[in-house]
Amino acid sequence: MHRMFATAVAAALTWTGLATAQVPDVEIPYERFELDNGLTVIVHEDRKAPIVAVSMWYGVGSADEPEGKTGFAHLFEHLMFNGSENYNDDYFGPFEQVGATGMNGTTWFDRTNYFQTVPTPALEMALWMESDRMTNLLGAVDQDRLDEQRGVVQNEKRQGDNQPYGMVQYSQLRALFPEGHPYAHSTIGSMEDLEAASLEDVYSWFRQYYGATNAVLVLAGDIDAEEARPLVQRYFGDAPVGPPLNRINEWVPERRYDTTEVLYDDVPQARIYRTWVVPGRTTEERAELELFATALGGGRTSRLYEDFVFDRQVATSASAWVQEHQLASMFNVIITLNPGEDVAAASARLDEMVEEMMAEGVTAEELEAAVTRTNAGVVRGLEQIGGFGGKAVTLAQGELYAGDPGFWRTYLERLNSATPEAVTATAREWLNTGSHEIHVLPFGDHESVETDADRSALPVVASTPELVWPDVQTAELSNGVDLVFVRRDAVPVVEMQMVFDAGYAADSAAGGQLGLADFTMNMLDEGAGRMNALEIAAEAERLGAQLSTGAGLDTSSVTLSALRANLRESVELMATVITDPSFASDDIERVRQMTLSGIQQEMANPIAIALRMLPPEMFGEGHAYSVPFTGSGNPETVSGFTRDDLLAHQAAWLRPDNATLFVVGDTTLEEITSVVERAFRRWDAPNTPLPQKNLSEAQNGQGRVIIVDRPNSPQSLILAGLIGPSGSVENPEVYGAMNDAIGGSFSARVNMNLREDKGWSYGAQTLLWGARGQRPWLVYAPVQTDRTTDSLSELMREFNEFTSTNPATPEELERSINNNTRSLPGQFETASAVRGSLVSSHNLGRDWNYPATLTERYRNLELETIHAAAREVVQPDQLVWLIIGDAALIEDGIRELGLGEVEVRSLGE
Repeated sequence: MHRMFATAVAAALTWTGLATAQVPDVEIPYERFELDNGLTVIVHEDRKAPIVAVSMWYGVGSADEPEGKTGFAHLFEHLMFNGSENYNDDYFGPFEQVGATGMNGTTWFDRTNYFQTVPTPALEMALWMESDRMTNLLGAVDQDRLDEQRGVVQNEKRQGDNQPYGMVQYSQLRALFPEGHPYAHSTIGSMEDLEAASLEDVYSWFRQYYGATNAVLVLAGDIDAEEARPLVQRYFGDAPVGPPLNRINEWVPERRYDTTEVLYDDVPQARIYRTWVVPGRTTEERAELELFATALGGGRTSRLYEDFVFDRQVATSASAWVQEHQLASMFNVIITLNPGEDVAAASARLDEMVEEMMAEGVTAEELEAAVTRTNAGVVRGLEQIGGFGGKAVTLAQGELYAGDPGFWRTYLERLNSATPEAVTATAREWLNTGSHEIHVLPFGDHESVETDADRSALPVVASTPELVWPDVQTAELSNGVDLVFVRRDAVPVVEMQMVFDAGYAADSAAGGQLGLADFTMNMLDEGAGRMNALEIAAEAERLGAQLSTGAGLDTSSVTLSALRANLRESVELMATVITDPSFASDDIERVRQMTLSGIQQEMANPIAIALRMLPPEMFGEGHAYSVPFTGSGNPETVSGFTRDDLLAHQAAWLRPDNATLFVVGDTTLEEITSVVERAFRRWDAPNTPLPQKNLSEAQNGQGRVIIVDRPNSPQSLILAGLIGPSGSVENPEVYGAMNDAIGGSFSARVNMNLREDKGWSYGAQTLLWGARGQRPWLVYAPVQTDRTTDSLSELMREFNEFTSTNPATPEELERSINNNTRSLPGQFETASAVRGSLVSSHNLGRDWNYPATLTERYRNLELETIHAAAREVVQPDQLVWLIIGDAALIEDGIRELGLGEVEVRSLGE
């Protein structure tokens, strides 16, 4: 029988199994209403936590920018965070005070959105703030503010361009979209256009696009439409209507030929990007093409991954997906080749595989796995109300792009009803051609009205709901594993994490085999029991489960997110991966090459370079934390790993008497104990003692500077470190509040200086790295090259003053207290967040209800205690500075600062 005909027959015979696929049984009930001025409001009630997501979406993005104004939509988004006429100050300040979470703004081709999740008592303040910048912005924008944010955005662009493969998007868009198409330029824009932006541009943009008729407001969480309507009317009813906006709703340019372009970049591996322009996000074709993309390259069981990465091992990654937009979408394939592989041969093989798949068709099994994966992802995403995803985003996108807040269900219905024949036919059509269509719709009759909103003062947030910590139950399995359980039934999902006391720090106990812990954990799901890596991935997809393995600094873990209906089988899969890894020689060599390629990628990334090099310089030889904080080790040790090394690490560390299982989700302690006992019934602890990590106390030395020479780098990455207090101290909130003041938040001194005041950096901060032992206190500041010396001087001035003449102020302490206490309800909305807190408490020796004690702990803080913590931790003269940049341009200036002995190294030393 001809192969193509045989495949079609097989698909037809097996399709009846997938015909029963259904949209997940999850709802997002909402009420929609419109103010007289045209503002669309959508309200979703979700009372699981005393928080409300406020999500404001404007129908304007980089696609609306005229010629010579590229990057302006994103620049304007930044200006929206710099104050309004009635609150002329940084936008983040009041929200930090009330404990907002998931707060940000983003810009893309078709939209600009602003969002924050606030405790319920702070909702009116959030509406006041959102409506004031929508209604009363322009009086607060002057030339200094425009120049400041222009510098910040230009540094953001430099930072993106400085990343490996960071220049690819510019070429993609120029080639795919003809001149005059709204998508022919990137959202970040060009330096020249950003420099040319004027105040008149700001005023014109605001008046044209930030009117009520071009906006969607979504309120999701602890509120209903009856409560929302008068609040929204009060604060938004007087917002300007805005002019009518003529729109192009669809423009898929027709491309008749394949084109090829060659770019050169400072990267260790060749990478192939292939993109087709396909229909927009609200079309049925887009849904079918996403299923085709998932089968082609959507995971480890996909055709591309199996061929390029698993079988022939010529690449470290191979993926395909659809990037959806309003006018047109992009069907993307990316293949990252191993060093030395033939790019032309890989491109030819990609041709063969795409043509073969369109000829033979998507199989029923591939389609079923793709649909299950999408359904499971939607279920998990809808647990959260706000942030970058969740319910508020889902409703807003539906309204803005499709005129239907419930469009997410239409999209899922299309996915679940798709057939292999339809998916294949759509791919055959749209991976070759496209079309263009225009719709003109009536504008409608709208007007602004007077409201009673008081603009003279910001609404006071007088109270914040206390965090109520869930009941924690514990048990011990028959083999000695401790089980920690919390019931959460918001969605039918169970989150599990088996945690071992190991991590990167365990490498020091293995004779300095750097990277062994991470390598061993990465090998667990590469083959276990009778399954190879692809079969493990296929089984997880069949079950709608997410299974991952990995290591951190102190712990190694295996994490499972299981659907309630498939809990037993999912736990069995997790147990097989933990207790019976194959460690096959072919898999070891494949993962070894991927790890070595990953290390090469790290050496092309300034942040990764710093995280590899700085910890050993701080902690010194032999300490458990004197390892690259990327966990990947180094080429010499990774090249020498053997199967016996992996087995030895598994036997020493991955054992029941060194494990704790954390479970949060829609089950009971009795049920999960029974399921886990059965799954791990053959896993027993050995008689050998547990190995020990060297976590002895390390000392800071004299300050010094290491310059890592990266010629022609457009930025200098500054990373500095000191050895701070242990993560398991009794009063970590003291150090947290201290760090918040100097550099731990957006409005902290370091960021406000280098980003907001000077415009030299896209963002700068200080942080206490999470660790059980002594926590590194790190300084992070990517800055433009010509301001490297100035930035170092400013950082030293800030640190010296912070520990002497200008210590933390009462206002800074109050801001930290408010932010850290009022954000608690929003921090632990999801089951995975609760699980993460339990894991952290276990690692640091804290009570399970530690988050619930934070409010009292922070409220009891005294200013002098913060000052003492600053003097203890912040020792400017002992900082180890690691600066990655063009040494020829920065070395002389750095030496003049007298920060200590200066050493210049080449990459790779």
